[in-house]
Amino acid sequence: MKRLLRLLQWLLKAAVFFTLFAFALNNQQETRVNFFFGTHWAAPTVLVVLCAFGLGVAVGVLGMVPRWWRHRQALRMNASPPTQPTPEPEKPYGT
Repeated sequence: MKRLLRLLQWLLKAAVFFTLFAFALNNQQETRVNFFFGTHWAAPTVLVVLCAFGLGVAVGVLGMVPRWWRHRQALRMNASPPTQPTPEPEKPYGT
């Protein structure tokens, strides 16, 4: 059963790879990206899309960093070393 699942995972990965590879091959024409003050950048379409995706991921990760730091600090504050229970004093026999 594990082998079948592993095979299906590899087939899915291969399908995604070949789909993206075909996308890259079909989008090799030059694309011009215009910036401010008359500057521009000309590159293949697939490179422009890849850069836009990478920039989006980077902005998303940087946007999450403060929340991750606060979460780690809260975990450090709440995590204290385990304490041993204090033993109850012994009661005299018969009381």
